Amino acid sequence: MGIVQPVKLLITLGDMAGIGPEVVLKALAQVESHAAQITLVGNQQRLIALSQQLALPLGDYAMIDVPLADDHAIHLGQESAASGDLSFRSLQTAIHHCLKDDLRSGYDGLVTAPIAKSAWLAAGHHYPGQTELLAEMAGVERFGMLFVARSPLTQWTLCTLLATTHIPLRQVPDALTPEVMTLKLELLLACLERDFGVERPWVAIAGLNPHSGEQGQLGREEVDWLIPWLHQQRQRFPQATIDGPVPPDTLWVTPAQAWHQAERKAHHGYLALYHDQGLIPVKMLAFDQAVNTTIGLPFIRTSPDHGTAFDIAGQGIARPDSMIAAINLAIDLAGQRQKSGLKVM
Repeated sequence: MGIVQPVKLLITLGDMAGIGPEVVLKALAQVESHAAQITLVGNQQRLIALSQQLALPLGDYAMIDVPLADDHAIHLGQESAASGDLSFRSLQTAIHHCLKDDLRSGYDGLVTAPIAKSAWLAAGHHYPGQTELLAEMAGVERFGMLFVARSPLTQWTLCTLLATTHIPLRQVPDALTPEVMTLKLELLLACLERDFGVERPWVAIAGLNPHSGEQGQLGREEVDWLIPWLHQQRQRFPQATIDGPVPPDTLWVTPAQAWHQAERKAHHGYLALYHDQGLIPVKMLAFDQAVNTTIGLPFIRTSPDHGTAFDIAGQGIARPDSMIAAINLAIDLAGQRQKSGLKVM
């Protein structure tokens, strides 16, 4: 069954003092105009000024304007409470529109340009990042950060889910529990099956310690609970092949090969146990192609896998590759959900 109506996307401009508005304008110039109905969310006056400064076309896109009390409070390349508050309110506005039940005014997905967490904090908004605000406003407790990248060399797709996200490294062993791992594995398998069309998912689970603990000699988490947990999950999900715990130093060899060599086969999904364990290899392989996807929401959400880059804001040199990938992935995933009749993950 084909798509019965065009995919409708919102795109937030992120922190207006960073490169978000620039990469959005550059990306939209390269995205097929008929692929989706796109509406921008942010401060219209600032966007117009930037487009004129960098000679970037605005395009014929609808826009939801988020007002700014003092236009002089935001300066390109300078993080501030004003820019943080604007980006926060822009995301709030976009989420509100995505959650509308009226299909005529609701949206299928949201693409978010980068924000600065410290600017949010300076503005009095205490959230670890955009993901947590998305989950809170959507009223979901089961969500995860999935990083997706498609190799331009082989077209193989790397999907990496984080079991824990923005917490200090010393807190990771305590934060990892069988309950957390079960939640993340369920989200990963559901995403692969529903959004990527993988009927029999093949996934790899990372170990926590060097050599996955080496039978308890280098840490006991694997022996005490991770390996028994894996045995249980294999029985729960007979349709899936679940490998692990794979030693972290060898886990990424196969995906690196699949990224560069078409004849190499690799897992459909990877579950990394903490932030850098998953994102160092993702960014080494796919810094300009990786997309941050929040799974578990009632709508699609993607974001480029880079920050605000205040140091180059306003110079016209920011690369839009990751934003292009984020928009295209949102279109693909929203279209897949629409064809499948899926409203929520």
